[in-house]
Amino acid sequence: MKPLWIVLTLLIFSGLGAIAAVNFTGQATPPELLTSYRYPQQRPLSPFELTDQNGEAFTNARLKDKWSLFFVGYTSCPDVCPTTLGKLAAAYQQLEGVVDLQVVFLSVDPARDTQAKLKDYINFFNPNFVAVTAPHSQLLPLTRELGFVYTMVGEGENYQVDHSASMVLISPDGTRVATVKPTSLDPRQLPQIRNKNLIHDVIALATHYGE
Repeated sequence: MKPLWIVLTLLIFSGLGAIAAVNFTGQATPPELLTSYRYPQQRPLSPFELTDQNGEAFTNARLKDKWSLFFVGYTSCPDVCPTTLGKLAAAYQQLEGVVDLQVVFLSVDPARDTQAKLKDYINFFNPNFVAVTAPHSQLLPLTRELGFVYTMVGEGENYQVDHSASMVLISPDGTRVATVKPTSLDPRQLPQIRNKNLIHDVIALATHYGE
């Protein structure tokens, strides 16, 4: 028969092992993402004030109670913006009813993108989408916080705007959750965001948010 102190020691260690096993298995596994980067530290966005295509204020309050997918661009963009918004229109149809999502097109060309122009442009892709802009004094800190960059190229009225091609997913409590990034399996092809990967990641991130 084993001494009492040996029995007590074995019971203590077995109990600690069981607790450790419970803690380990209780940890949430991060969702597997196909084209996105999930921020390990998710911070709420700083206060901002934009104007949408209907002339209404678009502030942090408009992010509440729904997921928001931000994309930066401008209506005169010759390729990236119309291609991306076309893809988003298709993806939105599959996400609708699964994730309460609003798509936000953030124009960084306030000089040319008037309210009327933004409304006509965004309605062509999906009237449920939101198009917003603001003076550069408002745009620069917001785009920087979202991880977007943009710069004007050329002079005169026909200048272009170089800008990020990624998207940013914001949670219903106004927190920056993840960046959706273009990828390419072939170095000879331009990186792009594939709809099936986008849809997968948005659902995964929304489902596992807060874990």
